[in-house]
Amino acid sequence: MARLLEKYRKEIISALQKERNYKNVMQVPKLTKIVLNIGVGKAIENKKLLDTAVEELTTITGQRAVKTISKKSISNFKLRDGMAIGCKVTLRGKRMYEFLDRLVNIALPRVRDFKGISGKAFDGRGNYSLGIKEQIIFPEINFDKVERISGMDITIVTSAKSDDEAKSLLKYFGIPFKN
Repeated sequence: MARLLEKYRKEIISALQKERNYKNVMQVPKLTKIVLNIGVGKAIENKKLLDTAVEELTTITGQRAVKTISKKSISNFKLRDGMAIGCKVTLRGKRMYEFLDRLVNIALPRVRDFKGISGKAFDGRGNYSLGIKEQIIFPEINFDKVERISGMDITIVTSAKSDDEAKSLLKYFGIPFKN
């Protein structure tokens, strides 16, 4: 079993019940899924960049990445409807907890001048989004084989009803928010 899942079941549920006065265990918010997304705008000219991004995202998550396709044409960007423009992975269950563990304990501390992540990136429904500028902070990526440094968006979806509930859940998981 994933270390964070065990921690959630043994410590976090009871701590949140005390903190928030939940009467039932089912009221306690939980992680639903984590979605990772890489947008590759340069893929319009060079299809190889998109394949590299898919490969890197698959390596980071341990789950096959899916190419995302544009929904409409934008002539200024030379983008046509149906062109592959990025990739994404949706993690659930054991893989989700293992990825969150690696993100919090290994990847985020490797960011230069890291002082914590913003506590304001909630969407109003208890979901948190985080942008990473370099994919090389993950230890799975071989630094020598990286052709182009690309960023990614990570969205953590919770079952919390408010941002405040979600923030306290994520704090218990060890996510380092700035004060």
